[in-house]
Amino acid sequence: MMGIVGRLGRVLGPRGLMPNPKAGTVAMDIGEAIRQIRAGKVEFRTNKEAGIHVAIGKASFTPEALYENFRALIDAVVRAKPSAAKGQYLRKVAVSATMGPGVRVNPQEAQAAAASE
Repeated sequence: MMGIVGRLGRVLGPRGLMPNPKAGTVAMDIGEAIRQIRAGKVEFRTNKEAGIHVAIGKASFTPEALYENFRALIDAVVRAKPSAAKGQYLRKVAVSATMGPGVRVNPQEAQAAAASE
């Protein structure tokens, strides 16, 4: 299918929507990919300003489930830190609803909570 989708590269590429095996958007085993997505696999990447925008839950989730998802996300971000990165890796952390105001979270407390797992 990549040969067919490849023709759309000029449109999808600049938007960051082009399928890519490295990003996990191309899979040879469709059944396994669907199982991973249903299990809650979430991919995240940074934008140009080094910000990460990712959903950690829905309005129907309990506060405990949202907190657990937040801790898992922070843990994954800290584990993905490049070895060449020096100093404080997380500088600002804010949590918000889709169209709501952001609530600042202390990055050191977020990292400590994720490390305490």
